[in-house]
Amino acid sequence: MFANDAVKLTATEARDRIAKGELTAEAYTQACLDQIALRDKDIEAWAFIDPARALEQARALDKHRASGRALGQLHGLTVGIKDIIDTADMPTQHGCPIFKGRQPDTDAACVSALRAAGAVILGKTVTTELANITPNKTRNPHNPAHTPGGSSSGSAAGVAAHMMPLALGTQTGGSVIRPASFNGVHGLKPTLGLISRTGVLLQSHTLDTVGVYGRSLGDLALIAEALSGHDPSDSVSYDRTRPRLVEALAAGTAVKPTFAVFKSPAWSVAEEPAKAAFLALVGRLGAAASEVTIPEMDDIVAHHGNVMSAENAGYYGPLLARHPEGISKGFTERLQASLKVTGGDYVRSLNARETAYAAVARVLDQNAAILTLSSTGPAPKGHASTGNAIFNGMWTLLGVPCVSLPLMTVGGMPFGLQLVGKRRDEARLLATARHVETLLASKR
Repeated sequence: MFANDAVKLTATEARDRIAKGELTAEAYTQACLDQIALRDKDIEAWAFIDPARALEQARALDKHRASGRALGQLHGLTVGIKDIIDTADMPTQHGCPIFKGRQPDTDAACVSALRAAGAVILGKTVTTELANITPNKTRNPHNPAHTPGGSSSGSAAGVAAHMMPLALGTQTGGSVIRPASFNGVHGLKPTLGLISRTGVLLQSHTLDTVGVYGRSLGDLALIAEALSGHDPSDSVSYDRTRPRLVEALAAGTAVKPTFAVFKSPAWSVAEEPAKAAFLALVGRLGAAASEVTIPEMDDIVAHHGNVMSAENAGYYGPLLARHPEGISKGFTERLQASLKVTGGDYVRSLNARETAYAAVARVLDQNAAILTLSSTGPAPKGHASTGNAIFNGMWTLLGVPCVSLPLMTVGGMPFGLQLVGKRRDEARLLATARHVETLLASKR
């Protein structure tokens, strides 16, 4: 269901047409707004949207192009911003009544980077309450009876419904990769620190990671490269030259890659049809894919749980004490349970991270990527939960880049393949992911 053929374009395709003058930023933005009008009554991906402001941004970009000045990397592309990321011209309400009407004075660093690259900030996408477990109003565009996942619900659903080609999400457990899987879009959770978190609601300073959604690997490379930059005000941001992700993706892999198939400690929780789909896909890769075990990861799910729980209690505990009526019952109970994590548990789990990462890095020294599930299965029916993040939290704890590819279908719903790479090696991961997509397409 499309309001205009322009919304079928990937971000890369739309950017190229706008740059060539075949499509104006205003016309493209209007097409996205028409798509929202057509579909959002059933999906409800948006927490706030200002069509007049979006069109104003687009017209300014068209004037910029007409002046002959250089175009930004994202010139004319519309982007949805998860509603825990500050915007100076739109409210940021964190999916929580405590923050209703909250209007930041400044943009988050990542939003500033988007504007500098020529993006049109379309609006604020729905998040679960405080980017945690309690669902909000968004529905899955493939079947509204199913969850879109969380916590980046509106961002993933909006991209899947062709309301915009790009969106920002965040991940503390599985809030980028799982919704990508459930909604059948491409999602990238980069290395911790690649994208600045300044101006983003924090619930876990060692885990929270800004990620991106698109409809192709080229889209992910385009926006991630534009957002990458050292920010001394973010404690996990690291100094480096900007990665040339678009160039690396175009160059591809120098040699035929091999893959480590890692079922992980979460395998027993996965649904049987999901396991079967994954193993069938891996089988199509032939001898290039071989199963590995990583004993150092045996307790990683518990370690992630300890770190996330302790830091959630630290960041949100004071908020709960001040506004107990403003936080849902389910999240209140979760925060109260988090208080049972001892200081010793927390320190031991933090210390386990580097041991586990060293073992993962050894596997990645011999393979281009680790292959595993993006989620326990396709999006569950119903809206009481956003699904299980058990296949994601372990990688969030390790701070490694992960990408979800919409390569499988289970029960008529999309289901993603997750690829995991070494820290700070998004270029290799994306190029490897492209190889996987191309190889599997040739074996249909």
